[in-house]
Amino acid sequence: MPPRCFIIGHPVAHSRSPLIHGTWLAEHGLRGSYERVDVAPEDLPAFVERLRAGEFTGGNVTVPHKEAMLPLIDEVSEAARAIGAVNTLWREGTRICGDNTDVSGFLAHLDATVPGWDERVRTVLVLGAGGAARGIGFGLKVRGVRRIILANRSRTRADELAASLGAPVEAADWAQRNALVGQADLVVNTTALGMHGQPPLDLDLTHLRPGTIVDDIVYVPLMTPLLVDAERRGGVIVDGLGMLLHQAVPGFARWFGVTPAVTPALRAKLEADILGH
Repeated sequence: MPPRCFIIGHPVAHSRSPLIHGTWLAEHGLRGSYERVDVAPEDLPAFVERLRAGEFTGGNVTVPHKEAMLPLIDEVSEAARAIGAVNTLWREGTRICGDNTDVSGFLAHLDATVPGWDERVRTVLVLGAGGAARGIGFGLKVRGVRRIILANRSRTRADELAASLGAPVEAADWAQRNALVGQADLVVNTTALGMHGQPPLDLDLTHLRPGTIVDDIVYVPLMTPLLVDAERRGGVIVDGLGMLLHQAVPGFARWFGVTPAVTPALRAKLEADILGH
């Protein structure tokens, strides 16, 4: 049987993962499928049993199931365990394995957009202290960044995350964020602020030094107000769409046996889809 794969979430109709994987399946002439499956939180254990029984080859996990999936599966990668969230699943016999490719997706996109960034970035300001901040903080630490500052509206959450990740991660008050921009070589927005339908990210870039990298993981809109302002001030901008594309590569390779490329044509297709909605 051809591989049958999925993305589960609640809601999940907005997911663009089927467009990415469908493009790669067609590009490589592969048999198989990738579909959206809306799974309510109370139905998650039953869905895992469907995967275990062989109905699917594997798939992706999005909000609100990334954390809830951890105790339901048999084997978890080091990255997923450290982050406390799973976004990619596959079946080995009746065992279900999970990984978190958000981190590798974030880093791969940063590598592709700003080659050699890790040789010149000493201080990173991360805005937010949720699941995305945990993953990105972990990834930056693994890459050897010397100082990672978490600023979050709830200082308690920032303190908890900094303690969990350990040095060189530290917490800062949300009120300090504008001043900290001037110390950072890389600023990362991991919050949903600035996303279409959400309030704007309240960040003053007056102190931004030209050449500072500003990365916003939000990809709707493609050019968030943060990125527009950063570019105007001489910052090097990194949008959120590339992270979405790059995080999809390891799962596709595992399910379908071919490692796909993130191409300008694929990115253009996603951009057109986002602008069309």
